[in-house]
Amino acid sequence: MLDEETTVRNEPRPAAAHPTTGADVELNVVSKHPDATIPESDISLADIERKRAHPLRTLCYVVLVLAALILPYWAGRTVGSQHTAWVVERFGAIDPRAIALVSWSVTVFAVLSVVMLIIDRVKALWFTLFVVLLCVEQFIGGVAMLRFDFWHSTYVIYGSAARVANAADLGIIAAGLALAVFAVVWVGLLVAIKKDSPLNVLTHVWTSLILLLVFETIALLIVMFGGLLTVV
Repeated sequence: MLDEETTVRNEPRPAAAHPTTGADVELNVVSKHPDATIPESDISLADIERKRAHPLRTLCYVVLVLAALILPYWAGRTVGSQHTAWVVERFGAIDPRAIALVSWSVTVFAVLSVVMLIIDRVKALWFTLFVVLLCVEQFIGGVAMLRFDFWHSTYVIYGSAARVANAADLGIIAAGLALAVFAVVWVGLLVAIKKDSPLNVLTHVWTSLILLLVFETIALLIVMFGGLLTVV
């Protein structure tokens, strides 16, 4: 019993939560500076970011996108220029509005896959979908001789049946122009709208995605019902 009392007396007194005497203050100061338990490290933030980076994977992605841009377009132009009669026979009787809708849809879904690639965690799925849709869009553009003054090339290659190729070109161009207009408007909203403004909801991810679809739909309606299909 005496040994237990002696042990209790020899134990250090806990620091007071609200020190009132000099001894309590000194005890608190000492207790606020314990020995370091985390070892020092020479690894910097740049080293951590470097470990997270995958340059070889990024290079493969870039090569795939470039291949999807170049090879399908070249293949489409080859089909359009060397197998013109076959293209006209297969697609000449289709309504140009349907052709414009198909090319517009492929381009818009390719853009949406890029958006989802940015905001979603499932990167591989959306990147694969983007590459596939980009290949399809570029092949359609190649067959339709897509360029800024496409109506000259399509008339030379397809003659009186050029309206189908022109419709495909207009669908792709309409989707691209709508994306460009949306980008300008969205950046303007970011600059003009304050963070505490109720209109700041327009810059949120899903709201911006809906706004993009509105711009794309307007562009499609202009192509299909604005008389452009008959002008070119």
